[in-house]
Amino acid sequence: MSWYRFLLDEHLPRAICAGLGRRNREIEVMMVGDEGAPPHGTPDSRIILWLERHDYCLVTGNRRTMPVYLGEHLACGRHVRGVFALRKGTSIGEAIQELYLIWAAATPGEFADKVVYIPFR
Repeated sequence: MSWYRFLLDEHLPRAICAGLGRRNREIEVMMVGDEGAPPHGTPDSRIILWLERHDYCLVTGNRRTMPVYLGEHLACGRHVRGVFALRKGTSIGEAIQELYLIWAAATPGEFADKVVYIPFR
């Protein structure tokens, strides 16, 4: 079992979620708006609180404001398992591959309290 579970923001293609599930059924992945996840329209600051409470990492296309909200969260002494921001132009296949590698091979805490841009370069 992996230390990493993923919440995808509502603006990403659902195909990333589905592709990860096909890659390995043990991967815990959901999207904003899914049952058990924050509802559509949840502010970024509330999403980060949800991540901390539920021990999920965020996968987002929001490269502009999400790092700001994470910084504010960390400044309050809080923590998250990680935020993975997709680089502009990342294909669905690239996103699935990178997230699968994180799930399968990353060490616990490797990405804690960080915004990491994927694909890795």
